[in-house]
Amino acid sequence: MNDMTPWIVLALGAVALIVVAATVMRNRVRTRRVALQRKFGPEYDRVVVEHGDLTQAERELAARASRVQKFHFRDLTDDERRTFGDAWSRLQAQFVDDPEGAAIGADNLIGDVMRARGYPVEDFEHQAADLSVDHAEVVQHYRAAQALTHSDHVDGPLHTEDLRQAVVHYRALFTDLVQAPRPFHSMH
Repeated sequence: MNDMTPWIVLALGAVALIVVAATVMRNRVRTRRVALQRKFGPEYDRVVVEHGDLTQAERELAARASRVQKFHFRDLTDDERRTFGDAWSRLQAQFVDDPEGAAIGADNLIGDVMRARGYPVEDFEHQAADLSVDHAEVVQHYRAAQALTHSDHVDGPLHTEDLRQAVVHYRALFTDLVQAPRPFHSMH
C-alpha cells in the first residue's frame, strides 16, 4: 500500500487540477457571455436566434467587436450636426407630400452620417452588424426601418403608415448617431 500512496496523491492532485481548470473555464465563458449580453443588448438575442447556437452567435458578436475596433471613428463637428439636423428636418417636411421619398431619403441620410462618423458603408447587413457594436439599443430600429421599406410588398406600393413607422425608426438611429460621442474603444 505504501508504494501506491504517491500515485494516489498524484492522481487526486491531477483530478483537483482538472476540476479547478474546468471551473475557471466555465467562469470565463460566463463572464464573456454576460459582457456580450450587456454590450449588444437585444442584438445578442437576435444573433443567438439567427445562428441557433450560442457559441456560434457569441463568436460572431466577438468578431464584430474586433472588426469595429479597427475602425477610425470621429465625432461630428457642430456644423455637421447642424447640417445633418437640417437635412432631417427637410425629410420630415417632405414626408407630407412624398412619404416614400422621405423614407428613402432617411435611409440615405443614415448612410451619410455613418460615413461622416467613420463607418464603412457597404451593404445593409454589414452596416447593421457594425452599428450593433456601439449602438446596440437602436440598431433594431434600423433593422425595422429596412424591413418596412425594403421588403417585397406583394400587396402593391408601400402604405403610408409603414413609411411613417420606418421614418420613426430611422429617426431613432439618426438621433443616436448624430448625438453620440465617438465609441469608447476607438478613443485610445
